[in-house]
Amino acid sequence: MEIQLWREILTPYELAVRELTVKFEHLMKEYRDRGMYSPIEQVTGRVKTISSILEKAQKKQIPIEKIEENMYDIAGVRIICQFVEDIQMVVEMIRKRSDMKVQSERDYVNHVKESGYRSYHMIISYEVQTLYGARTILAELQVRTLGMNFWSIIEHSMQYKYHKNIPEHIRKKLLKAAQAIVVLDKEMSSVRSEIMDAQNSFQIQANLVSEILNNIQNLYHLANKREIIKIQDEFYRIYEMNDIERLQRFNKELDLIAEGYRAQALDQYT
Repeated sequence: MEIQLWREILTPYELAVRELTVKFEHLMKEYRDRGMYSPIEQVTGRVKTISSILEKAQKKQIPIEKIEENMYDIAGVRIICQFVEDIQMVVEMIRKRSDMKVQSERDYVNHVKESGYRSYHMIISYEVQTLYGARTILAELQVRTLGMNFWSIIEHSMQYKYHKNIPEHIRKKLLKAAQAIVVLDKEMSSVRSEIMDAQNSFQIQANLVSEILNNIQNLYHLANKREIIKIQDEFYRIYEMNDIERLQRFNKELDLIAEGYRAQALDQYT
């Protein structure tokens, strides 16, 4: 197969990975901007290399001309969660989306592979707009915890090193490590609510600080410099108290001050 033809084949998959990654990252941002806990912690994507495609085609006895029909993971997006409970939340989100259609699912979280591998796999169909019009391609979404992802990366490296023939003593160690990840995920789940509360508080404070500083920046062009310095000093004083309620009150007061200056500015033009 010619290089140019491979490029034509892989371009829609590259586009799909970029779009899907951006969409899930934006979803994560939306949660955080609203001061809510995001079940998505990280998002990564990749398109299989030509050598990986050829290797899998040979192993699965897939004819080259049938690759796009029979290989479902040319495009892959990995969604990383903090807790096991988050995985199902993300799965439900994906099922409800109108811009992607779930074709199949495999639950390796509750049905662990013999090797110790755990993850939730979803094959979706997704439409991209290319130079030659709309193309619907298949992509694999993997949803897993940070711990599961760490184990999977190590196991994949070992598979590559030993050409998928990992020595028994290493296989046993990997299985033991996988069992330890199960225990870790359970322990993290036991303090999930406390961690979520702490992270939500941090995000609320971060959003407040950003909003306050933006207000101060806008006031710089409306109020006199001495008053801006006074407002800024008051903000730093309250910030050092580490009191979210006081920050919220200060932000509301700042909104009123800003509104007053905006009204004055409008009066000058009427």
